[in-house]
Amino acid sequence: MRKLRYKETEDLPQGNPAGRRRSSHHAGAPGGCQQAPPGPHKAAVAQEKGVEKTKCGLSKPCPENFFSFKLSSGAANVVGPSMCFENHLIMSPVKNNVGRGLNIALVNGSTGTVQRESSFDMYSGEPTALVKFLKEIQEGVLVLVASYDDPGTKMNDEIRNLFSNLGSSYAKQLGFRDSWVFLGAKDLKSKSPFEQFLKNDPNTNKYEGWPELLELEGCVPRKVF
Repeated sequence: MRKLRYKETEDLPQGNPAGRRRSSHHAGAPGGCQQAPPGPHKAAVAQEKGVEKTKCGLSKPCPENFFSFKLSSGAANVVGPSMCFENHLIMSPVKNNVGRGLNIALVNGSTGTVQRESSFDMYSGEPTALVKFLKEIQEGVLVLVASYDDPGTKMNDEIRNLFSNLGSSYAKQLGFRDSWVFLGAKDLKSKSPFEQFLKNDPNTNKYEGWPELLELEGCVPRKVF
């Protein structure tokens, strides 16, 4: 499992963000917010060793005044994406609120309250709905994005620019059946460190016709006014 470390930025400093690609044998269990409790023996050992349970199942706990998050893209067109924020499962196949294309959740950057979530069909849907959604995002709002199946067919320059303005480095490259996970915000002064992108390439695809799923976890600072 590959981990990516990101440099600190002025706008989105981090405690321990790490990006991962998960192998296909994990694809049937998307997300990491809800995990089965360990058996009595394991729980006792964990308690004895002082192991701390992290929000969203992160590899390390986040510092004070930081929010925990974990994003997983979809696996081909079979398993949908998932989003966990502060141990709250916002979107997932289990909740039956994900869809083909781009799945997006808006979270208040100060309180951590989920404001909206929606999915946009980027293969046969109408792109004007996504343009309207992105233009209505207010400053101080965190934007969580996870792709599923095909996020790029209906992409146009206006949508790419709107995502770029939220801090994305890869929105202008996003194409047919690519994998993408991203966390950004409208008022960033630089590019977000929380992003992963994988091109649909027949020579490297993990699944037939699709690249492997992506998983991104990290700590994003609470915006204090």
